[in-house]
Amino acid sequence: MCAKRFITRLPVTLHVLAKAPLPGQAKTRLMPLLGQQGAADAHAELVRFSVANACRAFAPKRVTLWTALEHQHPLFTALARQYGVTLTPQVSGDLGARMRHALNADPGPSMVIGSDCPSITPSLLRLCAAQLADHQVVILPAEDGGYGLIGTQEDTPSLFHDMPWGSERVLAKTRDRLAACGLTAAFPATVWDVDRPEDWQRWLQFRRKPT
Repeated sequence: MCAKRFITRLPVTLHVLAKAPLPGQAKTRLMPLLGQQGAADAHAELVRFSVANACRAFAPKRVTLWTALEHQHPLFTALARQYGVTLTPQVSGDLGARMRHALNADPGPSMVIGSDCPSITPSLLRLCAAQLADHQVVILPAEDGGYGLIGTQEDTPSLFHDMPWGSERVLAKTRDRLAACGLTAAFPATVWDVDRPEDWQRWLQFRRKPT
């Protein structure tokens, strides 16, 4: 099912999806390098960085942190106090269902990111919002064949249903569905995420750079 061809000028909202940093349940592919607690701590660091970037790009009232695993985890409540973002539990279902629900939680255009893509800077978030003013969809392709951000003007079910989440085919399949629906899309930049041990080393180098 395709969305209507429609452009709105309402302010863009931003949605951040994040798991609670529970040992053994967060950043499991980093566990061979960091151990269970170390991987959980790494995840918490990335969540804090993502929320900080979101609130540097947009007013906190336009940012929602969607929580999973433990909705009242101290990390989430601390971030809500520090930045004034809204905390909302993620719905059940696969990644597509959770992203689509977040994107349609507020009227007007919206964007969603995960918490493991530190290469999405505040300036890049603002650029994506600007692109979404003139396109029906905005996407930041990821180096691994997925994407780090997607934004939509309105509900577009076909972009989120029956997708090969977690595979290198996500972006290609998304492009195919955009074309099939005749939707205009912008792809402002390619980003990278932190998933594997080598990505963590890249992040360590990245965070040492002066801002």
